[in-house]
Amino acid sequence: MKFFSSLPFRLVAALVVGILIGLAANEAVMQVLITVQSLLSNLIMFCIPLIIIGFIAPSITKLGGNASKLLGIALVIAYGSSAGAALFSSFAGYGIIPYLHIVSDPGGNRELPEQVFRLAIPQIMPVMSALVTAVLVGLAATWNKAQTFINLLDEFQKIVISIVTTVVIPLLPFFIGCTFSVLAYEGSITKQLPVFLIVILIVLAGHYIWMALLYGIAGAYARKNPFEVIRHYGPAYLTAVGTMSSAATLSVALQCANKSPALRKDMVAFGVPLFANVHLCGSVLTECFFVMTVSQVLYGRLPALPTMILFCMLLGIFAVAAPGVPGGTVMASLGLIVSVLGFDPNGTALMLTIFALQDSFGTACNVTGDGALTLILTGYVEKHHIGEQKMEIAL
Repeated sequence: MKFFSSLPFRLVAALVVGILIGLAANEAVMQVLITVQSLLSNLIMFCIPLIIIGFIAPSITKLGGNASKLLGIALVIAYGSSAGAALFSSFAGYGIIPYLHIVSDPGGNRELPEQVFRLAIPQIMPVMSALVTAVLVGLAATWNKAQTFINLLDEFQKIVISIVTTVVIPLLPFFIGCTFSVLAYEGSITKQLPVFLIVILIVLAGHYIWMALLYGIAGAYARKNPFEVIRHYGPAYLTAVGTMSSAATLSVALQCANKSPALRKDMVAFGVPLFANVHLCGSVLTECFFVMTVSQVLYGRLPALPTMILFCMLLGIFAVAAPGVPGGTVMASLGLIVSVLGFDPNGTALMLTIFALQDSFGTACNVTGDGALTLILTGYVEKHHIGEQKMEIAL
């Protein structure tokens, strides 16, 4: 069955097996597991700058080549929704997480044995250098209409996708299994599992609050009943829950949006596919609340407010490239989690795992939120008397 071969199932299975091994393992077994964890961590961290350059730079060339005002507006509202969801989640985290009674240092933890050996795999460049390189190279290629180099970036993106899908993703369950073995051996993680189940429920409530806010704003701006859009999005929401992919849900989302009398058909054809690639409000909302929870669990503190604001603003940019990355936003933004928030391998492994537990609902929030942004585009073109373009939507 597809469910048993899916990434979330494999990650959860690795979590359970890792905890069981960690609870039963002796010192010799843990030496091996710690060594394997270190090797996998080095390899995954090495790939992060490649992922950043391979997805952000080509995305800029694709989006920046079209100077259409409508495209610019679409990108601004998509970024505004993603960054706004991230900030909303962060402020909620500061208000809620301190009351979850998270014990960051339960005491009585066992000391970890030494690794069998160490092998360092340095990154080709620091994470922030990779981000700046990706942005400047993408913009410069667009400004100069360097089609040969743009094609090269597209080819490089395909290479990076191959690395992610054939190397990074298959290794993640082993990395997470080793990490949770270490955490269970220490005795720190088993006491916190109920907290993560509560956090997942809080995040789901956050999704619905943010979608209600988006549709309320869209309806007020377009002066149309937002219920005439959202009531058609049930099949798209359920499809996204099942597929965990905005791309795989695109055809269903187009069908749903095309049924709404409140949306102009040309804006559906333009907006829905575009927002499927640049609007990830549910995913970033989830990630921000989760990184704060993980920080409290593992490091005994919430990130500083200025740090979280910076993380939210940058996360909105990183989210532009995330739909092309298996594993979603959290895979594309691992560099931010490490460089801005200072997470270690244990923190990144825990983030990957709990994010996967609700990834399908984050994707469903993203897809459903696209209808609200398409309603805003419809309101804009009607307010500015922009004529409707006849478009046939392939369904």
